[in-house]
Amino acid sequence: MFPQDQDLLLDLLNTTPVLSGTPRDELSTEDDGRAWLAAHGQTASIGEWRSLREVRAVLQEVVRGAAPARLLAPYLDGVSYRAALTNDRVEWRLEAPRHGEAAARAVLAWDALRTSAPDRLRPCANSECRLFLFDRSKANRARWCSMTACGNRMKARRHYERTRKPD
Repeated sequence: MFPQDQDLLLDLLNTTPVLSGTPRDELSTEDDGRAWLAAHGQTASIGEWRSLREVRAVLQEVVRGAAPARLLAPYLDGVSYRAALTNDRVEWRLEAPRHGEAAARAVLAWDALRTSAPDRLRPCANSECRLFLFDRSKANRARWCSMTACGNRMKARRHYERTRKPD
């Protein structure tokens, strides 16, 4: 896995946020999707955008534990790494079918995180939030995508429930 692919994966998972109570899809249109791909250094084609939207839905369900990982297999068909000697060193290049490179990178990044940092990639614990987080804390106890947003909201809600007086 390339280091930037971890960011690609988390950013991809988080393209369906809930803002002011309204679900959004940052890849909903061709233009949005192609701009997102370009901003992440990927080929900004319509085919890549379509493949990315498909794999995003599957990855979100797999990370939530609602779907088996085997559903990701089609996004790895024909994918390989090829070694190339450049500037007196070996570089590994991902080779993927046309319109499938960004999706393959996301799946490979998911697997690398799953094996190297088990249980650190997870959905936000706020049931009203659709974002994901990668827990970098030593104790592996982060629960919210953002302490200032979801964390504060959830703590305030629990405090209110504990302290409110019965009618």
